[in-house]
Amino acid sequence: MKAVILLSGGLDSSTILYQAKADGCECYSISFDYQQRHRRELHSAFLVAQTAGIVQHQVVNFDLRLWGGSALTDDKIDLPQERSVDAMSQNIPVTYVPARNTIFLSFALAYAEAIAAERVYIGVNALDYSGYPDCRPDYIEAMQEVFRLGTKQGREGLPIDIVAPLINLKKTAIIQLGNQLGVPWNLTWSCYAGGDVACGVCDSCRLRLAAFAELGLEDPLPYA
Repeated sequence: MKAVILLSGGLDSSTILYQAKADGCECYSISFDYQQRHRRELHSAFLVAQTAGIVQHQVVNFDLRLWGGSALTDDKIDLPQERSVDAMSQNIPVTYVPARNTIFLSFALAYAEAIAAERVYIGVNALDYSGYPDCRPDYIEAMQEVFRLGTKQGREGLPIDIVAPLINLKKTAIIQLGNQLGVPWNLTWSCYAGGDVACGVCDSCRLRLAAFAELGLEDPLPYA
């Protein structure tokens, strides 16, 4: 079975790559250079893909800074720092990138149909601190219908399945799953800040660190 994996190089996407391998899939990964603040993650995506021994790793280039609308694509919007997990959960944060997963899934769908893949894996998580609108079950269900209606493969009765194994897991459970699967956490990258060393104070770093700490584990990444 062929699968396309949306791979950012972060904790969640690296876990789903290793889950796809455990599911017996022949894995093809796709990453995106959209001129994001944290383009450092692309290096981690390459390393994780290489370590996992996938068939092919693609990087798609486009520029979402053209219209911004997010702290990850507009330097004039300040990146939230040193917020508690409770504070993060109050509203959809400025790190939400407009329609990002719809863009990503569209590329993944085209790639999957071109290589006759049966699955697309995505590491969305509805229980994460932010509740991003494009990480929720109803969104994935709607995109599954798009996959069915918008492709030759789908219209011929062989729709490409969206697999979102982490959607109802807490971050601690994702780390536990990743440990079982052998995910190399030291190669992953979660920081939004864009430096060469993880900042430790952005929302993504703090959530990651809190999950490792709750499990009594040490995050192998160095932090500034």
